Amino acid sequence: MDWFTAERYGLSRLVFQRALAAVYLTAFLTAALQFRALIGERGMLPAPELLRRTRWTAAPGLFRLHYSDRFFAAVAWSGCAVSVALLAGADGMLPLWGALLLWALPWVLYLSIVQVGQVWYGFGWESLLLETGFLAVFLGNRETAPPALVLWLMRWLLFRVEFGAGLIKMRGDSCWRRLTCLDFHHETQPMPGPLSWFFHHLPTTVHRVEVAANHVTQLLVPFLLFAPAPVSSGAAAVMVLTQLWLILSGNFAWLNWLTVALALSAVDWSPLAGPSRPLPDAPLWYRITVVAVTVLLLVLSYRPARNLLSRRQVMNRSYDPLHLVNTYGAFGSISRVRLEVVVEGTEDVVIHPGTRWREYGFRGKPGDPGRLPRQFAPYHLRLDWMMWFAALSPAYARAWFGPFTERLLRGDRDTLRLLGHNPFPDVPPAQVRASVYRYRFTDTAELRSTGQWWHRTYVREFMRPVVRPLPLRPPDDSA
Repeated sequence: MDWFTAERYGLSRLVFQRALAAVYLTAFLTAALQFRALIGERGMLPAPELLRRTRWTAAPGLFRLHYSDRFFAAVAWSGCAVSVALLAGADGMLPLWGALLLWALPWVLYLSIVQVGQVWYGFGWESLLLETGFLAVFLGNRETAPPALVLWLMRWLLFRVEFGAGLIKMRGDSCWRRLTCLDFHHETQPMPGPLSWFFHHLPTTVHRVEVAANHVTQLLVPFLLFAPAPVSSGAAAVMVLTQLWLILSGNFAWLNWLTVALALSAVDWSPLAGPSRPLPDAPLWYRITVVAVTVLLLVLSYRPARNLLSRRQVMNRSYDPLHLVNTYGAFGSISRVRLEVVVEGTEDVVIHPGTRWREYGFRGKPGDPGRLPRQFAPYHLRLDWMMWFAALSPAYARAWFGPFTERLLRGDRDTLRLLGHNPFPDVPPAQVRASVYRYRFTDTAELRSTGQWWHRTYVREFMRPVVRPLPLRPPDDSA
């Protein structure tokens, strides 16, 4: 093994690449199925309007050349097709330069989508997928051993994901330092999963152990990634176990799964795989490319690294328009109370004491108290997540909640497809309103007596009833 290659990590590369291809597939599928209502030409936040008011250099991508809903769909479904090909191992059937180009394709496609995604794509795992995907471009295929420099860059990324999340907690909410955050988090997290009720009702001692273990995994274990194997492999394994625990306890899109993929790339699988066949030396052009990319990313790492050391640490920020090196973190503060925005409609044009309001159901976010939360991750329900933010503060919904309401009043099919239940399947409602409710998990006795997983109480009005606009009258030809 020379300085450039890490022959022992051939299987690690293969495992990582297939896991990343699966995450890419999920991300492109999410985009293809949801974009029309969110950012389409007639969406809540139309992408063409964003493109008209922003400069090319601020958000470069394919849609700077042309945007239409048909073209966006072609990009998203092409991303799905490429992801399936990568999942099937198509990169291994190509020459080295072809494999690099094939891995570059989903990165370019998804970067273009994120650049027009606006608030719907403002989550940290979008940048994490782009940064990870960019590194994957230079991992190569079975024509040569994995480049050690890229593997170290991937560990640097994993370090920032874990250590950044650990620091933001210790610098943020005091409940992390008191080990009490999980007394609330399983109940108040953005989108609980089917096991979240059970996690919430674990003994208090277990919650304390959970938080303490999280601190160890995020603040101490990341440094062991830079130790020799098998220590680094053990550190990565601990991270995988922690992420699997998070996957069981909630719905965090592909954040946890992508972190698992990164951790698996740091595991030395060679003792299990046995001796591998010698691989050809990496060609000079490939070595030069990898070294140049490494230098570029190390230079770009300065600001994210400085952010880690800053008392004013911020999380989930990109410092360059291509999302090459970013900051990460999650849950610097924990909500003690769960608030939910409940959207309702009525057929009555004039509200009276007997008016019946019927509730819209969302796919993932809590609504019907008798419904057990479902598992959706790694699929990302973007509208449901933004509804959680809207309940925290109406400011988060100022740009899109009005257009969302208008589409409900029109019975817009693309918008209704994002929901789990439409109480007006035949004719759109005459009026729509929104209210804020407090939700809490029921205890065991309440669950047995009522059959409800949640208990909810009215808090306040979120949006006054909005009336469906009357259609324009046709011109009177007799005049």
